Amino acid sequence: MTTAQLKVQTHGQPAIKVQNLTKNYGPIVAVNDISFEVQPGELVGFLGPNGAGKSTCMRILTTWLPASSGYAWLNGFDVMYESMEVRQRIGYLPESVPLYTEMRVREYLAYRARLKGVERSVRTPRIGYCVEKCRIKEVQNRLLGTLSKGYRQRVGLADTLLADPPILILDEPTSGLDPVQINETLDTIKELSGKHTVLLSTHIMTEVEKICERVIIIDKGRIKLDETMKAIEAREPTYVIEVRGPAETITKFLREQPELISVEARPVGGDLTGFEVKTRDNKDHRESLASRVMGKGWAIRRLEVRKVSLEALFTDVVLRRSENEQAKTSAA
Repeated sequence: MTTAQLKVQTHGQPAIKVQNLTKNYGPIVAVNDISFEVQPGELVGFLGPNGAGKSTCMRILTTWLPASSGYAWLNGFDVMYESMEVRQRIGYLPESVPLYTEMRVREYLAYRARLKGVERSVRTPRIGYCVEKCRIKEVQNRLLGTLSKGYRQRVGLADTLLADPPILILDEPTSGLDPVQINETLDTIKELSGKHTVLLSTHIMTEVEKICERVIIIDKGRIKLDETMKAIEAREPTYVIEVRGPAETITKFLREQPELISVEARPVGGDLTGFEVKTRDNKDHRESLASRVMGKGWAIRRLEVRKVSLEALFTDVVLRRSENEQAKTSAA
């Protein structure tokens, strides 16, 4: 079946659909009742701290592991009961790329292309395309065992592209790369979106901010956030203010201001208090707010706008919610 025929089958349905997926390792719950969808052509960042369940979820989607319960479909095919159909439609890059170290790069890719059923007539140009796309031309005649980890990762990425699959599942694709290689690899992945559906697992926020259209944050086996990058960027910013004066009086005053919807006070030291405040709209209220505060005779040491970053959101979603859960458990 050709790539074009495979892609026609995705029309009108999600490229990836996960419903109530759970994976247990004995008493340990690695993936806990998660559900999400990825549309054709989307580039989605799958974020989470180490041990969050990202790799386990990806192994289930790529038919490496069976789920304990729940369902997953790729291009409409069930990963449990139609695993061979799923495998024809995916390119999977695991975190640790398994390679035959005694083979040369181009020899290995030719071998993998035969295994994946790439037609003989297009095999050579397809290998050439993948070698160029993943920037491994300079090492294509070297033994895999002599390559650095960064080059091995890029050979693995070239392998995922050989059969031109509609879905790419990439687990830590920039692991072991230097900063220049990371940027090159991210640019390559960005170019692949649209033509391919890409699910990219990582714990590096800047990578997701640079190339992804949407982010899914998973922690302790559960999805904590599923939101587009545009929606995150459009979130109300936080004003950071440091004011010198009586903390309680200033806090009460700020909470009475009509444009503010939340005020959190944090002692800085001495008679200096820091505040994180949020407004009701996207307008910049710094000048008017500063004027009113100083009109009360209080000195302002700091006043700035802090835009919502993915790193701050990740910290809030993962760490603060974990702290709240622990507090509730302790109270109980």
